[in-house]
Amino acid sequence: MRKLVKMSIVVASLVATSAMAADKGIDIAVTGQAALYYQTVAGNGNGEKDLFDSSKSRANAGLQLNLDADLKNNFTFGSQITYLGTSGLEKNVVGNTMQDINAKAGSTGINDDIYLSQLYIAKKIANTTVKIGRQELPMSLSPFAYSEDWNVFKNTFDAILAVNTDLPDTTVVGAYVSGGNYNAPASNMAQFGDLKVAGMDIDGTAYMLTVQNKSLPMATVTATYYGLQNIATAVDADVLWGDVTISDKSLPMGLKVGVQGGSIMPDSASNLKDTNAFGARISIKPMDPLTLCVAYSNVNDGDVPLVNVGGVKTPLYTQMIANQDPISKDADTIMVKADYNMGDFGAITLQDAFTSAGSKNRENAGRTAGKNADYNDLELVYKIKAGGVQYFAAIANRTWSEEKVANSQDSENWIRVWGRYNF
Repeated sequence: MRKLVKMSIVVASLVATSAMAADKGIDIAVTGQAALYYQTVAGNGNGEKDLFDSSKSRANAGLQLNLDADLKNNFTFGSQITYLGTSGLEKNVVGNTMQDINAKAGSTGINDDIYLSQLYIAKKIANTTVKIGRQELPMSLSPFAYSEDWNVFKNTFDAILAVNTDLPDTTVVGAYVSGGNYNAPASNMAQFGDLKVAGMDIDGTAYMLTVQNKSLPMATVTATYYGLQNIATAVDADVLWGDVTISDKSLPMGLKVGVQGGSIMPDSASNLKDTNAFGARISIKPMDPLTLCVAYSNVNDGDVPLVNVGGVKTPLYTQMIANQDPISKDADTIMVKADYNMGDFGAITLQDAFTSAGSKNRENAGRTAGKNADYNDLELVYKIKAGGVQYFAAIANRTWSEEKVANSQDSENWIRVWGRYNF
């Protein structure tokens, strides 16, 4: 009962604040989204259940409500309340959730359905904007601490963010990131705690500096530095990452070229090996509705996988729906992709990635000792917007060159569908 009252006070306070703001002449802009999300995954191992079996399926029904306001004098306010439920699907359709709040399967309080996903104040001073509070961070400017959009809702961070545009064609971003929630299947999105790397808590903070420049003809150059403090209470690490994208309407067939690379460098006292990575991508449009892309990435056998500290994805060009673990450590990956836009009938994507894995690859655990589990991921994605609702459907087939010792599994199929209405 105490939990129920506590969360009710939070929600009531936000409503009361909105009402008082309106009385004082401050307009509250209300936006949001509603989502219904379903995923089923099944492998071919001994004793495995089939696709669509409730034990192999996850689902969520969710609603986000944004309350934003101009507070005048160049101050702005933003907040976001998120509801996560299942609409009763867990009773006979699914056995788990994609995202959760406070392990709600065992309780019924309102704080097991609703959490405060964003709450911040921003101030603009000349060409500098400072944003303080719980907020989203974009991958384009924060490639190792960003809000992932693959799940029901994005993860967010407790951070202080400063963006400056004084220099010509240049955006400078500084951030102090103290924590956030963690975007993973069945994750507790109401738990805002330490950032994570390789399953270890970052007990300190993450300091970030990003510089993005567009002075060079046809090129966007982005360089980022992170200082990660007190990983598992004992280790600090520096992260350097860079990305160069070349794109211009004058290039033939819509040619776009990208190069990326960087390093995660734990301090020398830790005796952990640096993780180095490199990637390249080329895409063309041989005809207006068709885009073709080929990408390559290499990650060495360093001790820290190349993964976002707020979720499970990588910043690599070869990242697809289901291949983040195989490509993030001791891996060479090549990806080919075709996108076809059918106008009012939606868009279809066919993509395939093959990973040549080393002995320290993250997918080798539990497989035949002394052998490397090379990996292939084939995915078909369909997107369409109808009646104001964005629909998404994807099928993925994952295969490994080596079976798991426990159940002889060497392949797996995924089906993911969702609908999302923005208002």
